[in-house]
Amino acid sequence: MKQLTDVLFSFKTTLVLLAILAIGAGVATFIENDFGTSSARVLVYNHIWYEAALVLTTINLTGIIFKYKMWRNKARFIFHSSFVVILIGAAVTRYVGYEGIMQIREGEIQNRMISLEPYLQIKIKQTDATYYKEYPMEFTALGNNDFSHSIAFADKELKIDFNDYMYAKKGKNDMGILTVDATLNGETKTIKLPGKRGMKGITKIEDFGDTVVTLEYGSKVLELPFAIKLRDFELQRYPGSMSPSSYASEVTVIKKDGQKYDYRIFMNRTLHEGNFLFFQSSYDPDEKGTVLSVNNDPGKWPTYLGYFLLTLGLIWNLFDKKSRFWKLTKYVSNKNLASIAVACIVSFGTVSLNAQVDFQKTQLSKEEIQTYMESFKNNSLEAAEKFSKIVVQSNGGRMKPLNTLNHEILSKLTGKVTMFGMNADQIVLGMLTRPEIWRNMRMIKVRTPKLKEFLQVEPDRKYIAFTEVFKDNKYILQEETQRISMIDPSQRGTYEKDIIRLDERLSISYLVYNGNLFKIFPRTNATKEENNRWYSPLEAIQNFQGENQKAIETLVRGFLNSVISEQWELSNKFLDMIQQYQAQVGSEVMPSQSHIDREIAFNKLEIFEKLTVAYLLVGFIMLVVAFIVVFNPKIQPRKTTLFFFLMLSLLFAAHTFGMGFRWILSGHAPWSDTYESLLYISWSAVFAGVVFFRRSLLALSAAIIVAAIFMFTAHLTSIDPQITNLVPVLKSYWLTIHVSILTASYGFFGLSAILGFLTLILFIFRKRKPHLDETIKHITAINEISLIIGLTAITIGNFLGGVWANESWGRYWGWDPKETWAYVSIVIYVFVLHMRFVKRLNTPYALSVASLLAFSSILMTYFGVNFYLSGLHSYATGDPVPIPMWVYYVTALVFITIALAYKNRNLKDEICHTKNQNPKK
Repeated sequence: MKQLTDVLFSFKTTLVLLAILAIGAGVATFIENDFGTSSARVLVYNHIWYEAALVLTTINLTGIIFKYKMWRNKARFIFHSSFVVILIGAAVTRYVGYEGIMQIREGEIQNRMISLEPYLQIKIKQTDATYYKEYPMEFTALGNNDFSHSIAFADKELKIDFNDYMYAKKGKNDMGILTVDATLNGETKTIKLPGKRGMKGITKIEDFGDTVVTLEYGSKVLELPFAIKLRDFELQRYPGSMSPSSYASEVTVIKKDGQKYDYRIFMNRTLHEGNFLFFQSSYDPDEKGTVLSVNNDPGKWPTYLGYFLLTLGLIWNLFDKKSRFWKLTKYVSNKNLASIAVACIVSFGTVSLNAQVDFQKTQLSKEEIQTYMESFKNNSLEAAEKFSKIVVQSNGGRMKPLNTLNHEILSKLTGKVTMFGMNADQIVLGMLTRPEIWRNMRMIKVRTPKLKEFLQVEPDRKYIAFTEVFKDNKYILQEETQRISMIDPSQRGTYEKDIIRLDERLSISYLVYNGNLFKIFPRTNATKEENNRWYSPLEAIQNFQGENQKAIETLVRGFLNSVISEQWELSNKFLDMIQQYQAQVGSEVMPSQSHIDREIAFNKLEIFEKLTVAYLLVGFIMLVVAFIVVFNPKIQPRKTTLFFFLMLSLLFAAHTFGMGFRWILSGHAPWSDTYESLLYISWSAVFAGVVFFRRSLLALSAAIIVAAIFMFTAHLTSIDPQITNLVPVLKSYWLTIHVSILTASYGFFGLSAILGFLTLILFIFRKRKPHLDETIKHITAINEISLIIGLTAITIGNFLGGVWANESWGRYWGWDPKETWAYVSIVIYVFVLHMRFVKRLNTPYALSVASLLAFSSILMTYFGVNFYLSGLHSYATGDPVPIPMWVYYVTALVFITIALAYKNRNLKDEICHTKNQNPKK
């Protein structure tokens, strides 16, 4: 018995169970992506083996709590015990609670819901009696689905055997078609039962003489102890857009005792009635009915108690002087390795190119075009500045100054912020007013030699003109774009990608030339259906009526003619009149002048673009200096460290200012999309360096390298930096809390990964440099501190996300790939931090390798899920993009470094160990 308890309550068993949980959940996301949600649920999430692993983990944790008397340390006891409470609450929710869907039309009263779980329902009817049986049932595209059920009734027996299951196509709500064999009175009938998730199945009736058997596969009807009446459904859209801003259901809850009350259900506002939660899920296409998701959750309060204890314990642990975190911090602060670093503001100017024009494709002479370009460049600045302040409506309904759109256009076409010695406002103004000239300007970027060869342009050319893709009035890329559109994106090479990008740039250019991108005119007396839609100049002239139409035509033609004739004072007056028209007619959605000025100022600052270069440059310099210090212990770099620290502090201040500025402009926390979250991860990495690890130059250089990598990734051409409106579900203060804490952890984990890599490099050279051993211990301690902070943040952030999910749409957890990989990451980093309790793994080498490799789970959580797996949190919109070749090179470099460091791995002294310290603490 003692041997059994020793094994069950050992840390080795803990690590094995954690590995099983992480690997199982990670594999399940790929099963779900390729074979459907049901397969993942049947094989992993709801399977007895995974539930058994969770139960054993709970038993193991409980045993360890008692074995090592964790209650002696309150913080450690609270957050370890909280997991037991959470698992108990989860078990109650899992086995007692249930979910469903309720659909109600306006004016209708409904007291029934459809279960989310599918059932095989069997009704047996004889002349004098009716029998009913149901079996919860899901099927997998992998493995064996066989089942057999015998139902005894009267003096007979009905046998239902599995025959076949035809799986639905990926992405469809259909569960597939279940085929069963029904045997009664010696007669067997084969019956096909189509089913849909969240909908009743198709009923099949079979006659066996004196007995009628009714079978159905799908959701079952559940009756509620109260009724709900839908008084009204409201849908609001962003101005001039079909994108929903919010939708809500005005309902009346009618109880059995006759009591009533009214309630408004909308995104992030759930109706609570007893143990039932109703949240706004969707709506009918005609906008006359609502779809509510329903959750009966008796495990809510135990789960919330567990979340509270978890948060309390983890935060307390950071301030408890008896905790591992505190001892590591003290150990690091007592070392005087190299004090710290960073920051410098670097100003980067833009290089303008000489205008290159295809003079043979325009009727103007070379001298006339050169005269125009020179005059326009020198004299259009004031008009371009006024032009930039005109408000435009995006396709998503966001109101922004033209300056923002102009920057987006020029960046998309050229990859630059200036060109031909002109800024974006001047260039777009020129394209709009003199398209016959600008169509021949070489300003559309091309990359691949093969595409240049196809276009018959010089190999050293970086830009082509719009007119160069048309020959004999034919678009020469048409056949190529059609051919490439039929190729799987994962099979497209650089040439095919460049074709797609060029086609997109040409489309944008065309929309600029004809003015279709510039929705700048609101309509007077607009109808409700128009939803404050604004129109482009040509649309306004064609669709507006009466005086309104004449006024718009006068403004447009007057402005264009004044710019063409270079009457700049007159063009400025027309721009003033357009601004006045917008302010009067579009006042309902018009942003304030101060907001417009702020956004233009933000665009001109280009904070994040400059910070990217600064981080890359300073990070490289710091890393070189840090290694010089490490390998030459005689150097006392106090002044150098102070200089770098001041530089890094300034960069961090600029980064913080930029994030705050973007928050003010967007009206929401700046971590709601791919671009913003990458900026935020970079910010959190620098924050970790400046605030927590300012006594180590190597740690600081690692922090800025992490920031540089993520900032560089954010500014890749495939990631859109524009500010957009939020979808309804993200309009919640929970976005600020949950995402900020969760995403901040990525910065700390990234720092740990870089520190782990740098430590492995030190291991490679430690035999020749014995003094490196102390440096390795010091950096390893910093690494572990960063891991503890990161794990604290990701755990609290993830469980706060569970609270948000439950309060907003009635469930904590749906095994969405993003949720699942966040959970996998937590389990992996728990594994890493508990490796020290196993003697053979309690070494700086093991921690360095583990912290480096564990970061792959964060990369999978962030990039892999976003772009390779489909789900609620995914940014992917289609087939996954191919993995870049540099990823394979980096992976190979990591494993080569691990292998080279392995031979010098035996540095076994425990970090911050004291004689009286219990190693199990």
